[in-house]
This record gives sequence, structure tokens and C-alpha cells, in this order.
Amino acid sequence: MQTVEVEDWEAFGKQIQDIRRTTVPAGRTAMILFRGNRDSTWELTSTLERAGRGGMAISEYYGLISRLNPQIESFTERKWEIRPWPEVKKSLQDYDTWAEAHFPTPEEYSYMAYLRHHGFPSPLLDWSRSPQIAAFFAFRTAVAPLAGKVSIYAYLEKPKGFKVTGSPGSWIRRVGPYVRTHQRHFLQQSDYTVCAEFKNVGDQSSEWYFAKHEGVFQRNVQHQDFLWKFNIPWTERLKVLRLLDEYNVNALSLFDSEESLTETLAVRELEFPGDGSN
Repeated sequence: MQTVEVEDWEAFGKQIQDIRRTTVPAGRTAMILFRGNRDSTWELTSTLERAGRGGMAISEYYGLISRLNPQIESFTERKWEIRPWPEVKKSLQDYDTWAEAHFPTPEEYSYMAYLRHHGFPSPLLDWSRSPQIAAFFAFRTAVAPLAGKVSIYAYLEKPKGFKVTGSPGSWIRRVGPYVRTHQRHFLQQSDYTVCAEFKNVGDQSSEWYFAKHEGVFQRNVQHQDFLWKFNIPWTERLKVLRLLDEYNVNALSLFDSEESLTETLAVRELEFPGDGSN
């Protein structure tokens, strides 16, 4: 991971242009994913990690969400065709299940993404294909971070078009943008990654476990998993939010709810100086 201290929003934009020009294969700029953190001291963590369960066996997590499935389907009147837990448990004891993307299936991914968008702790780390949307989430909160800076991450999985999956240790897999789920997924140009490691714990047989994303970048695996962390002064906040709002990147456009309407109006009326008519 490369950490870059930038002096302002314009310098960040130039850095992204340079990456797209020099690192990304021609015509494949959509390969870059972006994520905003409102404090530069924070790591890349999933909501499952923040709930204290980041090292779970994938089969254990699947068992949990499969048990909850009937309740969620009954309440939402939706249906997800997910596999029985014993079948998935057995499959995750095979290295190739994860390495060759046999898990999750499209329906299981849809269900997991739905849970993620509705606040259930998830191993899915959410990204956006838009640096502007990532910037909105980085600068959204009007509380200054302790270090005085926010961060925007830029992640590129396969700059050379291939990935080594047989090496030991944890590795990241991009699950992709194509999934049937909540509309916020599309409004926010969402994409997801998951980090996992095939290992033996105690006397149990080997199987796949969730792992920390940043642990991958401690390994020297060339030509894959490039990550940049851009630290931007929090004092740029109002300038950035105003610029984004001019392009209709705001809470309302990204969440499409009554709460997001009032949040957007509050920022415009209370935080953007000199915009009112009175």
C-alpha cells in the first residue's frame, strides 16, 4: 500500500489522473475502485470486522445468515435461492471453491449484498467506481477527524490482467458490481471485495476464513492488488461537498430517502455560506 499526503482536492484529482494514465490498462479505468474513510487513522475494515467477528470461518458466517433467511424472507416478501448450509460447509473445505469463485453463487451474493445495505455485519467491503462518491463519504460528517485528515483509497486488483491465487496467505477477491440487490447499490456505483485465507485452525480440517484486507499488502506479490491511500486535509470539506453537490453527488442522490433529503438541505442551508436568498 502506498500512502500519499495531498495538500488539497485538486492535488488528489491530479494523482488519480496520473494513476489512470500510467498504471491502468488502456480503456479499463472502471477497474479502479474507491473508498472514503472519514478519518485517516482508520484501516480498511468490513462491518463484520467492526462487529468483532472478522476472523470467522466463511462457513460459520454462511450458517448464520442462512438461519436468518426465513425471517428476512417472511418480512420482506422476497426470495433468495441459497444453498443448504451443510452443502456450503463441505464445499468451503476445498481450496478451489473460493479460488475459482464457486462461492458465493449469484443468489447468495445478492442476499449478502442486501444484508450489507441494511446494516447487518458483513464481510463485504464496499467500494464505489466513482472517486467523487468515495469523497462524499469521506467528507460527509461535520466532525473533524482526530488527525485532521480524511482518506480516499484507490484499489486496483489486476493491473496486468491476471492474478496469482495459489500463493499462501490471504488474498482479496473482487465480487463485482453485477448483482440484484437494493437500489442504493446502483445509485452509489457500488462494488465489493472480500478477503479470505485458506487455513487450518486447531484440530479442524482446512477451510476458508475471512481475513483483513490490509494484510494482503504486507506480502510481496507483484502485478496485483495495488492500493493507494490518499490523505486529504479535512479543511477541504466544504469546498469538496459544494463541488460534489453541483454535480448532484449528495446524500439525496446516493440514498434517495426522506432522511437524505433533509440531510442534503441542511448542508446546503447551514453549511454552504452565502447561498441563501435572505
